Amino acid sequence: MIEKKTILITGGTGSFGKKFVEIALNRYRPRRIIIFSRDELKQHDMQLRYPDRRLSFFIGDIRDGDRLKRAFEAQVDYVIHAAALKQVVACEYNPFEAVKTNIHGAQNIIDAAIDCGVSKVIGLSTDKCVNPINLYGATKLCAEKLFVQGNAYAGAKNTKFSCVRYGNVVGSRGSVIPLFLEQRKNGKITVTDRRMTRFWLTLEQAVEFVVKCLGMMQGGEVFIPRLPSMSVIDVVRALAPEAEIEFTGIKPGEKIHEELLSSNESRHTVALEDMLVIKPEFHTWGDLSMLEGKSLPDRFELRSDNNDTWLSAEELRKMVESLKETH
Repeated sequence: MIEKKTILITGGTGSFGKKFVEIALNRYRPRRIIIFSRDELKQHDMQLRYPDRRLSFFIGDIRDGDRLKRAFEAQVDYVIHAAALKQVVACEYNPFEAVKTNIHGAQNIIDAAIDCGVSKVIGLSTDKCVNPINLYGATKLCAEKLFVQGNAYAGAKNTKFSCVRYGNVVGSRGSVIPLFLEQRKNGKITVTDRRMTRFWLTLEQAVEFVVKCLGMMQGGEVFIPRLPSMSVIDVVRALAPEAEIEFTGIKPGEKIHEELLSSNESRHTVALEDMLVIKPEFHTWGDLSMLEGKSLPDRFELRSDNNDTWLSAEELRKMVESLKETH
């Protein structure tokens, strides 16, 4: 899908961007990968880590529409939109900043992609956008809606927009796994609530899923991978079986169980072998017929506690080992 293509990644110096570059350079043959991000030090470190002529680096902020357009004019075929303010507490304390980056930034992506003739744009979303209870989830839900209806906004232009939505990425910035591994050294792990469950996937799985969805997308879909669940208590027992567990209470804006699909969304969702695909309700463009799949039961919802696939301790430890290889 990405062979001989130019791909731009917003927020490209983050966990996903670095893993995407690693996989794309080793397994595929892209013509060029453009890293678009704000931090020159992280870009410098990334250049040292991946000394490849196919990599280019743009300093810029997705809040700056003009800078985005300048970057997109570099004959970009595909855009992967990974830039966001992601820390739940930081978004609550800086709500206007979260809106500017996660919502206005998404609008700037759409405008720049259409104006510059980008073929496909895929946005990275989160399970926290389903029935959101914090500002971060609400901004990501809004960004999803913008991307889906960006296809109508494109009009006669050939730019297509879709999203992928997934759960906790093992080892990404803000993930609880590195925290547990650090706390393990002191023999005490902090857990907010013993009932808590989450969806889990590796960075490699996230990258491969995005690449697959780039190939499938026709515009307006939200792609959800079939992910295993695991309780946070079982995560601790798998990583630090001898450690003492201290329960600290649920944090503001935190759910006991995360959701990847709501009962209202399931009405226009189809199940494929390894994913669920939410089709757009307000659909005035293209043909989504190739995404025919099995309809879901009435009022079906996918939560991390009612999932039919669960992660074993050994499987989680293998995920963590793959994290060590990445770093």
